[in-house]
Amino acid sequence: MKVRLFVAAGAAALLVGSLACGKGGGGAEIVIGEYGSLTGTTATFGQSTHNGILQAFDEINAAGGLLGKKVKVLVEDDRSQPEEATTAVTKLINQSHVVAVLGEVSSSRSLAAAPICQANKVPMVSPSSTNPRVTQQGDYIFRVCFIDPFQAPVMAKFAANTLKIKRVAILTDVRNDYSIGLQTFFRQSFKALGGEIVAEQSYSEGDSDFRAQLTQIKAANPEAIYLPGYYTEAATIARQARELGITVPLMGGDGWDSPKLFEIGGAALDGCYISNHYSVDDPSPAIQKFVSEYKSRYKDSPDALAALGYDAARILADAIKRAGSTDGEKVRDALKTVKDFPGVTGTITINADRNAVKPAVVLKIDKGKFHYVETVNP
Repeated sequence: MKVRLFVAAGAAALLVGSLACGKGGGGAEIVIGEYGSLTGTTATFGQSTHNGILQAFDEINAAGGLLGKKVKVLVEDDRSQPEEATTAVTKLINQSHVVAVLGEVSSSRSLAAAPICQANKVPMVSPSSTNPRVTQQGDYIFRVCFIDPFQAPVMAKFAANTLKIKRVAILTDVRNDYSIGLQTFFRQSFKALGGEIVAEQSYSEGDSDFRAQLTQIKAANPEAIYLPGYYTEAATIARQARELGITVPLMGGDGWDSPKLFEIGGAALDGCYISNHYSVDDPSPAIQKFVSEYKSRYKDSPDALAALGYDAARILADAIKRAGSTDGEKVRDALKTVKDFPGVTGTITINADRNAVKPAVVLKIDKGKFHYVETVNP
């Protein structure tokens, strides 16, 4: 995927300009910061999000920019590590003097960086961190994705009501706030629907051998396995589960959404399900226009992370436009009033907790592709 980085001389020139003018909205350009996992264990998340953000701002600049100025995005790679996310956001705020920040995908990395944005009164919009605690870091922190207390029950209800499943095992990544949050809310919702959790096992991001956990799960004879992790481990787990003779569906969340999922998991993923933010097959003209232009730019189909990056950038731009200013407090106040915004990932309203109220979709995997199953409204 195409990744643009502003480095060395370019960054130095921007720094000099920013220092002369204060925050990055006082010069000839409006400077927006972005931090994400351009490398590391979830690199496709950061790359797809970055592509969506660039597409949005290129469209905005082509239409005349914001407040009579062009928008420039400065991106910092956090290498898929929370401690690097802290460093990246500190640099964007203190050295580059950005007026707002877009990021991160991972909840753990957003939780690391959000307090810095809050302390500096710099609005932060996460495209896709779903853990509820992210926006609880302060009133300058927003997101354009649904949250885990909504996403997890979507899959619990789908398992109970659509698949008619009664017995589920859970396999959780204990290193990720995202995974821990999803398993907590899934368990609560599935049990409330009359289902039984027959086994619970755990692993840590970066692990590569899951056979011991899967052997324990197989012995419990579940009808499905809920696997709320990220794509690298999810795909490997699927492959090893099939090798051990486990044939039941695996169910996950939006953290599975990556082309790498299919490269790693292959046919082992057929018959599995995920909850996600949108479907590339949605016939909506707005979605198909976004998909067509993304494919033209990047020679690839946009995953949900790209679509959320696109929506996050457009919602931030809309807030700056409505605020009539790049002042942090005014932009924050404008973000609080987002209502019925026509996003690619659904009509988005920001509620009093600075979370997005929007629908989710359930997708089924077959022959290396996601296929739309149903939409679940909030």
